[in-house]
Amino acid sequence: MSDVPESKGDASAEIPGNPDKPSRKRWKKWLIEAVIVIVVIAGIRLWQQRNMVQGPAPALQGVALSGSGYQLPAHPEKPVLVHFWATWCPVCRAEQGSIDAISSDHPVITIASWSKDEDEVRKFVAEQHLKFPVIYDADGRIAKRWGVYAVPASYIVGQDGNISFRETGYTSEWGLRLRLWLAGKL
Repeated sequence: MSDVPESKGDASAEIPGNPDKPSRKRWKKWLIEAVIVIVVIAGIRLWQQRNMVQGPAPALQGVALSGSGYQLPAHPEKPVLVHFWATWCPVCRAEQGSIDAISSDHPVITIASWSKDEDEVRKFVAEQHLKFPVIYDADGRIAKRWGVYAVPASYIVGQDGNISFRETGYTSEWGLRLRLWLAGKL
């Protein structure tokens, strides 16, 4: 007599511990775990974004490091990426190449908040060879007006002047490009 249960059809389907074919029970467990992970991540993102401004974009004006004045148009011709970052932030550093690439074909304004001083921001921009415009937000007033309390934070402002999308934490270049494209279609 054998310890292996008899089955009709595929013999590997019923053998306990067979690595070739996961049981229904195992799939159900994986699905439940995946749902839990997704819910936890969604909850964390909602908590991180709880203070971020929604609806009409707040006024945004200042002097870029280049010396030119900047004012976010009330109704931009194309969707605008408004990106908050800091020189000390490793996630911001990882994201800078994507923001720079996007700035070559989309309107982008970045705000360096809570960095040591303007000279540090200038040095960082030069070392990283960044081409996007940067407003230095010395005291974090601009960030607070936009509800930003953690960096990086990104907003997509649509042509109607409303915030179409908002994100905190790392966002991929393609994720931002998709949001810019969608904002142009909405």
